Amino acid sequence: MKKAIFFCFSLILILINGNPQPASAYSYGDPNEEKVAEVYKEMQLKLDENPPNFSAAKSLFETVKEETDMHMGPEPGEIIMKNLNDENKEATIENMEKLLILNIARRLESIEKNFEEYDTSKKLLAKGFATYQALSPKVEANNAELDKEMKADFDAALEALGNPGLFGVGKKPSDIEAFKSNKEEILNALQKEFNLASLEVGHFTESVEEQGTGKKDWTDLSNIRNWIPLILIVAIIAAVVFIGIRKRRG
Repeated sequence: MKKAIFFCFSLILILINGNPQPASAYSYGDPNEEKVAEVYKEMQLKLDENPPNFSAAKSLFETVKEETDMHMGPEPGEIIMKNLNDENKEATIENMEKLLILNIARRLESIEKNFEEYDTSKKLLAKGFATYQALSPKVEANNAELDKEMKADFDAALEALGNPGLFGVGKKPSDIEAFKSNKEEILNALQKEFNLASLEVGHFTESVEEQGTGKKDWTDLSNIRNWIPLILIVAIIAAVVFIGIRKRRG
């Protein structure tokens, strides 16, 4: 009986660990970091050197240029590269700030388009907020109250996503209208604060990263394949109990 129980639990562990996860073609990295925003902060440090280190700043920007070209078209990257080649510090920083704002807009628009995809939306919102945090010091220096309002809007946007919970436990309803309102407040404030004529640039190519269904893990019970390991586990336990009872009676 002990051997049967040991075999049962060993098989359960194998099934759990060997359960094939849906292949994820979406790479988010750290959801609380945004690569372009991190590069912007590093570029600022290099440009604040005396004299400004344009060579190092250019090398940093080149690490994200391909990504920005893919998402927003080549125009923003070309302009920033020209600023760097011309050794124009003010224009470089100004256009990097615009790039970050456009990146925030792109994230928020993607969330609205795929609002029911909670996992994807939450990660994109985290990246949008990480991008805003790179801009926050400048906003706070100019208008501390606006900075607080912006952060509160991001918090409210997160609340509006709701929470599907785990197997329904801890479930909170989502509110797309509330999210839209928070999104508009965030983008309007950024556009006004940084004097942007428009939040449109070229064409926003939707990346592989943002075309997911958002339901990627084994807790997605809408996928029948995810029920198979649970059914097998229950069947194995029932079989072991049944065999144990028969042996005792025998």
